[in-house]
Amino acid sequence: MAAHSISRLLPTISFSQSDRRRRNLSSSSLFLSPSSRFLDNLFLGSLTFSPPSSRTSLSRKFHPVTATVALSLPNSRPEGVANEKAPKWSWRAIKSFAMAELEARKLKYPTTGTEALLMGILIEGTSLAAKLLRENKITLTKVREESIKLLGKGDMYFFSPEHPPLTEAAQKALDWAVDEKLQAGESGEIMPSDLLLGIWSVERSPGHKILVALGFDDEKAKMLKSLSSEPGFYED
Repeated sequence: MAAHSISRLLPTISFSQSDRRRRNLSSSSLFLSPSSRFLDNLFLGSLTFSPPSSRTSLSRKFHPVTATVALSLPNSRPEGVANEKAPKWSWRAIKSFAMAELEARKLKYPTTGTEALLMGILIEGTSLAAKLLRENKITLTKVREESIKLLGKGDMYFFSPEHPPLTEAAQKALDWAVDEKLQAGESGEIMPSDLLLGIWSVERSPGHKILVALGFDDEKAKMLKSLSSEPGFYED
């Protein structure tokens, strides 16, 4: 059927020898010269070379981070707490979480752990937590290297899921961030600072061990908590 369609199109784009001379078109440059781009587009436009799903796959690339991650964010609302009272996630925390999932996939890990959450905070890069880490020479490269030392390299033939599930330690870190907001009676958003402090709170987790190895300690955690809990503080 495709061959029949092409044969029907050929007469509509063929020229006589005089037409070619008049238009300064040679048979070898019929579809290559700039003056014949219209014909080239007309001919190619009559055929379908891309799969039907290509349009959908391209559109997904332009969805905002919040659209792709919102459904995968942990729902850590304790029992008895109304939805409207549960703390919201700041856009920096959402992006940090999204980058953590992406980093886990890059490293070919089957799950998103505390080490990936730590890398997500550093990849987002604009939060108070990320700035404090960098000031203490805790960089993405160093955290990635320590993660590989601690957990090993992922299998190069393994394909991580789009949203690698949280490890138990990572879930505890996020639960801690939510619980701290609720216990403090604050109505503000959960920020990357809360995520970092949550990681630090889960001792013996990979993220905690990496922070210790790179020089993070309780004093720095207290400093971060003090700065982020100052009245009126908000990462705009």
